[in-house]
Amino acid sequence: MKILAIGDIVGENGLEKLEQELPKLKEEQKIDFVIVNSENVAGGMGITFKTFNKLLKLDIDVMTMGNHTWAKKDIFTFINHPKLLRPANYSKGVVGKGYSIYSCKSKKIAVIDLIGRTDMNVLSENPFTVAKELVEKLQKQADIIVIDFHAEATAEKIAMKYFLDGKVNVLFGTHTHVQTADEEVTQNGLGYITDLGMTGPKQSVIGMEIAASIKRFETSLPERYQLAQGDCILNGCIFEINDENCRTEKVNRISL
Repeated sequence: MKILAIGDIVGENGLEKLEQELPKLKEEQKIDFVIVNSENVAGGMGITFKTFNKLLKLDIDVMTMGNHTWAKKDIFTFINHPKLLRPANYSKGVVGKGYSIYSCKSKKIAVIDLIGRTDMNVLSENPFTVAKELVEKLQKQADIIVIDFHAEATAEKIAMKYFLDGKVNVLFGTHTHVQTADEEVTQNGLGYITDLGMTGPKQSVIGMEIAASIKRFETSLPERYQLAQGDCILNGCIFEINDENCRTEKVNRISL
């Protein structure tokens, strides 16, 4: 089993890069299952009905969200689509699903979306507590458990790795838009990377226009962010999982 996870899609130009590269990547690498973080696909913040439908046409299995889940009002018209997940540790009663189980190659794959609490400015329940509850529940229902941990702090993501080691099969971080070089397979068969990176403009400040970003830091004024233009990169990871014991055997980091 090969699971491809792709880092935050930033804007419509990042979506175009995904449209160009994903079909080739799936064919060349013989990918079985695709997860894409889509919380920034519309103008760099949120997702719209239009961008969501473009993603559906790419035959993506799961689209995860994060702190910009509610940035576009469109989402309330399709939030319950089976392929779309918002963070599972949002407050109870919030619309949408935080996890779901999918079928692939005679296996049941549970995907959980979580959001961090350190420096995220989002009201949410404790991701560690929610993760423990969901994993205990889903271990009885799924062969493979995959988690997208959308978090700012590296320490929070690494702590989650040790917290869930031996209990889930894949754990990857999203949100920072900067790909880390710490991909690994633990002794207990967990495939891990702190952050997948992003799919968006290469010459940018995490996808945003450089001059406006610098001005914000230089002056401390609320300069409006603008999407950067130009050539895009695609970041992600391929997690290879043993079909017999469901342990992750290899993690290949991708930067195109």
